[in-house]
Amino acid sequence: MSTSCFQADYHDPDHASAIVRLLDAYAQDPMGGGEPLSEEVKLTLAGKLAALPHAFSVLCYVDGQPAGLVNCFEGFSSFVASPLVNIHDVVVSPAFRGLGVSQLMLAEVERIAIERGCCKLTLEVLEGNRVAQGAYEKCGFSGYQLDPAMGHAMFWQKSL
Repeated sequence: MSTSCFQADYHDPDHASAIVRLLDAYAQDPMGGGEPLSEEVKLTLAGKLAALPHAFSVLCYVDGQPAGLVNCFEGFSSFVASPLVNIHDVVVSPAFRGLGVSQLMLAEVERIAIERGCCKLTLEVLEGNRVAQGAYEKCGFSGYQLDPAMGHAMFWQKSL
């Protein structure tokens, strides 16, 4: 088995296609909401990501096939006055699960974050996604809390 994890080039048609295919498959998975990406998103995603200077993606290929994707966005920690990387999507194609693809991609994300002078990595994970939680724990992630008496941070959203 030959693996390769690297920062995607949004302008490379093969990378752009792999990003869309992997993200669409994830979107259709129950952990991704169970709905495919719209045709507009499929057509514009790579270009819109390329236009964001704080976005980067990591692709992983196994034996020449796109196996995994991580989409990231640089943010800022005001408490540390340093940049951070938010890991927004972690995708491993079902055919490649159980091979350590997520750990390889997260290691590459960490390498890039350190290169950029970031103070930490953040991500969200569904409570019921125990497999992903186990993978993230293997990479050193844990629930966020400042004071155990106040509990863990919660991720909320408001659609616009």
